[in-house]
Amino acid sequence: MNTLWTSAQLRAATHGMLDAEVVVTGISIDTRSLEPGDLFIALQGENSNGHAHVQAALAKGASCVMVHEAGDVSDPRLLRVADTMEGLRALGHAARARFTGKMVGVTGSVGKTTTKNMLHCALASIGPTHAAIASYNNHWGVPLTLARMPRDTAFCVAEIGMNHRGEIAPLAAMVQPDIAVITTIGSAHLGHMGSVEAIAEEKSDLIGALSAQGVAIVPDDTGMESILAAAAARSGCRIARVGLSAEASYRLTALETGAEGSQFRFTNHDIVLSAPGSHLIRNAGLVLATIDALGLSLDKAAAALALWRPGAGRGQVQPILGGQAALLDESYNASVLSIRAALETLALMPAKRRIAVLGDIRELGEFAEREHLALLPNLMAHADLVFCCCPHMRHVFDALAEEKRGVWQPDAASLAPFVQSNLKAGDVVLVKGSLGSRMRDIVTPLLAGGVSA
Repeated sequence: MNTLWTSAQLRAATHGMLDAEVVVTGISIDTRSLEPGDLFIALQGENSNGHAHVQAALAKGASCVMVHEAGDVSDPRLLRVADTMEGLRALGHAARARFTGKMVGVTGSVGKTTTKNMLHCALASIGPTHAAIASYNNHWGVPLTLARMPRDTAFCVAEIGMNHRGEIAPLAAMVQPDIAVITTIGSAHLGHMGSVEAIAEEKSDLIGALSAQGVAIVPDDTGMESILAAAAARSGCRIARVGLSAEASYRLTALETGAEGSQFRFTNHDIVLSAPGSHLIRNAGLVLATIDALGLSLDKAAAALALWRPGAGRGQVQPILGGQAALLDESYNASVLSIRAALETLALMPAKRRIAVLGDIRELGEFAEREHLALLPNLMAHADLVFCCCPHMRHVFDALAEEKRGVWQPDAASLAPFVQSNLKAGDVVLVKGSLGSRMRDIVTPLLAGGVSA
């Protein structure tokens, strides 16, 4: 394993006290996934305190443990700091300061993680690439991603999320991107932000973190061009728009979509994607524009993207009902934009029945009923049968034509057996909802086995 941090580097970065001479090869904030050689950071949250697991971390082979409460543990491997969250941030800043490669920051209302994963795939075909795992895009996920960055990294992809105004700017300042990618601007977190314009302002803070040599890669159809252009003007960077319009800096043409994947043309390159969904064409366009802006090989990136597949909960297609039916697993999260995209993907798939299983979109506040009901035209067009759970989806279920209604239940666990018992050979089932709607409670039994009707 390569050395991430030495004792001297840990002391210098955090201004902490560490008696032992250690070598850190990884970083963990959870003893359940800790590996020998890791630095364990005892973060203190609202519902948990990592300081309760210091002894367990050392017993599992942690080379060092960062604490701000030593308690009754006396060990030379303790790195004592004033605050472990600030210590993690300090490591993130130090990691970014020593990084000499190219940094890409990704944000957006929809598609952040998928675009980040596509970027990782494309860049890794060109050089050593590091990226956030899962959706590590918040106040601890971003510095953790940076602190874990191997010393030989040529390209880093940092995902940056938000729930409230003012959250992106400090994370973007830590990341210091060379390229800023905004995937979409939509109504996600509308309840906290108040307007789509406010969401665009927040997203544009990533562009504001660019230098004059930086490039902002954005869609050509956000409807928020003036806000994004103003942010680019303030940082002095170049802005490049990607999309289908003739005015796009990078125009996507010759689009073909199907159940097995998509094809399109980017500049003078024919691009093939092996996963269905026109939204993935948009994501891939942003990735290829990033590759081009960095002056890297589009041929290598295109070859890598042809092999890319979406992960569990993010558009993965899997057989169910003993291979007689299929699951389109979009269960990780949801917004109005992403549900529309998922329904369009469902429509591409050959099926006797196309079934949509939807849970609530969270964080919409006073706009919740309106935003949920906005999905009705898409459901009427693309789904034969609809199952719903959670309070806001009740409005949708009640407004559906009677022949489209499956069952509504108050939560995903209660709905799961109804979905399972209604499965038939030839069905394709889309499952989607916000993380808090716990749609995995429906996906798990579907993957375990269904009942043929």
